[in-house]
This record gives sequence, structure tokens and C-alpha cells, in this order.
Amino acid sequence: MNLPSVVRDLIPINGRGNFVRDAWDRMQALPGGKRLFSRTIGTAAPYTGTIDAQIVELRSGYSRVQLKDRRKVRNHLQCVHAIALANLAELCGNVAMAYSMPDDARFIVAGMSMEYLKKARGLITAECHCPVPDTSERCEYEVVVIMSNEAGEEVTRATLRTLIGPKPVN
Repeated sequence: MNLPSVVRDLIPINGRGNFVRDAWDRMQALPGGKRLFSRTIGTAAPYTGTIDAQIVELRSGYSRVQLKDRRKVRNHLQCVHAIALANLAELCGNVAMAYSMPDDARFIVAGMSMEYLKKARGLITAECHCPVPDTSERCEYEVVVIMSNEAGEEVTRATLRTLIGPKPVN
């Protein structure tokens, strides 16, 4: 998907500041803004965009992301595929952490573990309560993402090992 030029111009992905926080704060209250933000993230990280998840809530230390159960994310058992759930966990944890970081920080997921607790069917909601770094000093954080079905039953739990450090000086 090509982003409208107004979005590309207002929210530089590889610039100074905090792209995720700036984009969410500008878009989320607009009609269709959450959907546009979610697609923007999917464009910035193309593999993430393949599951077409929607970021529905984002603030410092917290995110909530939803994934609709549909054929393209299912496995042969007619439930949401394990890798789609891993992708959802990474998206949810990453946007929470990215929103929460100082402007001069960047991050990468250094590892991830998944616990598949029951078959994931229907609308899946991922929630993350993450640490809020107050510095860009190099540090590893544990970011937990809980995924639940429409009945509120936990279907998957993910733990991301996220490494934060300073952005390179240009």
C-alpha cells in the first residue's frame, strides 16, 4: 500500500522524534484514523501488515490490537495460525514499546517465546502492558502480550525480549 503523501510528509518513519507516538497522536482521533495508522505500521513493517490487524488503543505503557479470524490467517485446523498469533504478539508489543520510548531511542526484538494455550478462533484481542523506558541507554526489557478470544479466554501468551538503545547520531 502506498501511503498518501500527506501522511508520508507529516510522519517521517526514519527521522528524529518518535514516529509511532507522533503518528498515533495525529491520526487516532480522525475518522478512519486508527485504520490508517494500522496500515501505516503495516507499510513501515511489511510482514506485520500481512495479518491486517487493527491497533485500537495505544498509550504510554499499553496497547490493544485486534485480529479478525478469516481464511488468510487460519491453519488446516480452522483456527488462527500460530505464526499469525506470533505476528500479532510482536505487533502489539512493539507498538506499545515504540510509543513509550524516548525520542532518541530505538529497539529490536532480541527473542520471543510463545505459549499456545487453546485454539484461537473468532476475534482475537492482544493486550500489552509494557515497561516505560525513561532513557535510551542500552537495556533489555521483557514485554508480555496476552491474546484472548471473544469470550475473554486467554488463547496465547507471548514474551518478547526487547533491546532498547540510542539511535545512531547522524
